Amino acid sequence: MSQHTPPGQIAPHIPADDWHRAQATGQPVVIVVSTTAPTGVPWRRLLIPFAIAGAAVVGGWGLVAALCFLLDAAAHTFTVIAAAAGPIGIGGITLKLARSKST
Repeated sequence: MSQHTPPGQIAPHIPADDWHRAQATGQPVVIVVSTTAPTGVPWRRLLIPFAIAGAAVVGGWGLVAALCFLLDAAAHTFTVIAAAAGPIGIGGITLKLARSKST
């Protein structure tokens, strides 16, 4: 005799004498389980999309902050290089890239 249970459901306890009687006679064991639908708001169904949206927003702000940091570092690097290079001239036109700190 074989007992089939649907996936996700566990059969309740079957008394041993009923089980042995069913084994001896070949009768099937019938288990009746009464279930009720849960009431209220399904929080998991609401919480998962908000968690995904929140993670996307936090990731976007992190990306903006990282980009601002990189642009700031690039601007400082350009300023240091321009101050060290001095004036640049091309064809008689001289361009001073950065002001000296003495003025």
